[in-house]
Amino acid sequence: MLDARSAHAAGVQRLLQSYRAVPVATPIRLAKSTSNLFRTRTKARGVGLDPSGLTGVIAVDTEARTADVAGMCTYENLVAETLRYGLAPLVVPQLKTITLGGAVTGLGIESTSFRNGLPHESVLELDILTGAGEVLTASRRENPELYHAFPNSYGTLGYAVRLRIELEPVQPFVALTHVRFHALVDLVAAINGILLTGSLDGVAVDYLDGVVFSADESYLCVGRQTSEPGPVSDYTGQQIYYRSIRHERGVTTDRLTIHDYLWRWDTDWFWCSEAFGAQHPFIRRCWPGRYRRSSFYGTLMRLERRFQIGDLLEKLHGRPPRERVVQDVEVPLERCAEFLDWFLDTVPIAPIWLCPLRLRGDDRWQLYPMRPRQSYVNVGFWSTVPVGSIEGEANRRIERKVGELDGHKSLYSDSFYSREDFDELYGGQAYRAAKKRYDPDSRLLDLYAKAVQRQ
Repeated sequence: MLDARSAHAAGVQRLLQSYRAVPVATPIRLAKSTSNLFRTRTKARGVGLDPSGLTGVIAVDTEARTADVAGMCTYENLVAETLRYGLAPLVVPQLKTITLGGAVTGLGIESTSFRNGLPHESVLELDILTGAGEVLTASRRENPELYHAFPNSYGTLGYAVRLRIELEPVQPFVALTHVRFHALVDLVAAINGILLTGSLDGVAVDYLDGVVFSADESYLCVGRQTSEPGPVSDYTGQQIYYRSIRHERGVTTDRLTIHDYLWRWDTDWFWCSEAFGAQHPFIRRCWPGRYRRSSFYGTLMRLERRFQIGDLLEKLHGRPPRERVVQDVEVPLERCAEFLDWFLDTVPIAPIWLCPLRLRGDDRWQLYPMRPRQSYVNVGFWSTVPVGSIEGEANRRIERKVGELDGHKSLYSDSFYSREDFDELYGGQAYRAAKKRYDPDSRLLDLYAKAVQRQ
């Protein structure tokens, strides 16, 4: 691993050199070619810093079950390395090109979050290039204020250049049980039972998420690690994962390799590939396999937004333009059925993804104000609706409802909060103190400007 460490050290030096080459007080940003953010933006602000060399796994310690990872390493590359040792990160977000640094400074969640929380909770320490040009190590003991303010700061305090994370052992296969529910209250009750016991019908649960297709058709997808050999399904070709879970009543079962389970949602970007025709049987057969992945659909989506192709097509059909509603919100478990009922009655979007979540420890993450020991359900919905009478009408309505239910909204997509509401929801006072300490000249964007004002 000496070569990986040397390459990483050289990458950090290039990043620092590019920072120092920018005139004092000039705004800066990370020069990234890809992004998993879905905010409407104006032209990129600031001089781009060189992140090349910060994309790999630096070292894996199989005895300590830790990995040192460069900030811009994708989970695809991270998982490929750790699975060689029968290990995986405690939380592996659903899309291959999400970076570890991006998941820690922004949103990261998956089907282990009901037992392992969020990605930043398994970070033991990290090196951060701050807006002030310092590379600081942050942990629960060293620079703890930066460590606890970094999650949900979305690159407005600095950029992670190295992270040391915990790993957990995994088995070669995942046995799946898809349980159908005909009432949302029954689905939520089942989630509560699993969170209380860690099991379903006496069998330990390792992975847990779900899908809502309608008020009377919803599913929990319950996974159990296993080393038992046997046939496995493949959803990287003609078969489509989310369609495989649907059935009339009761339960169905399935098996995947651990690799294919971790990336089961990526091939079709959950279900969003349908918008590009990639689920049509004939088109799918012609669609090259290397382009059946979320990153390619994301590129198509950004091109569509850039040239407003969707709005032009709507106009040709005599319909109004459409508002993008791409959101993940966390709602307390006891209010989840209420939110889902409201959403299905109010917002014409389905399917909806569900991911139960409990913070792993008692840390207070100032900008990610979720309560320890509180059970939440992450609700994800990604589509468009007809535009309303004001900009972002549907998104604003969702923000209000989530607030009424004491929920929390992630900031990777469009937001419409007032400055006062934003400060109250996202640790405004703590954020300003961290900003003053670690980016005193405001060389990085302010969080409100980045998340709401879309600069």
